[in-house]
Amino acid sequence: MKMKFLKFLSILAVSLFLFSFTVFDYSHSTNVEENTITWKGEKVAGAHDGTISLKSGDLQFNDQGILTGGSFVVDMNTISCSDLKGEWGDKLVGHLNSEDFFNVAKYPEAHFTIDQVNPKEGKNEYLVNGKLKIKNIEHELSFPATVTEIGGKRMAKADITVDRTLYDIKYGSGKFFQGLGDKMIKDNFELQVVLTSN
Repeated sequence: MKMKFLKFLSILAVSLFLFSFTVFDYSHSTNVEENTITWKGEKVAGAHDGTISLKSGDLQFNDQGILTGGSFVVDMNTISCSDLKGEWGDKLVGHLNSEDFFNVAKYPEAHFTIDQVNPKEGKNEYLVNGKLKIKNIEHELSFPATVTEIGGKRMAKADITVDRTLYDIKYGSGKFFQGLGDKMIKDNFELQVVLTSN
């Protein structure tokens, strides 16, 4: 009996030792109303920009406050234009929603899932690797991100460059069409993402 008790104490001691060095991940839902995504697309003759909203999202941190993972869902029905108003703004948004671009009626959501997070020199700086799905087409994507804590909330910021042609969005692309002149639209568009979690 004494040997069994000593064996139990040994196992318990080892378990507590391992537990003390274990890093746990904690998931934090993002505050959708506080999140912002700003987009910018460029063409030969100029550029357009606007916003788009998140449908849901979460960020994962370990018990040391280091970002370890996360995901978010973009509501494609919320695409808006900031630089054009009225009829011209409505036309641009309608075109972006159409089959020429994001085909929002068929693909109302876009998804991004973090696969790996590599902290950089500063504790708040990371290289994020994950998968972006647009129009049900998925590709790997990498970008730098920062996380800061303000008023008990964590705010993640990232500037992301996306090649639209990878997601079968070829309208106005000089890579696929010749002689476009000043109607050519650049293949890359920019996203500035700010996610806030509790």
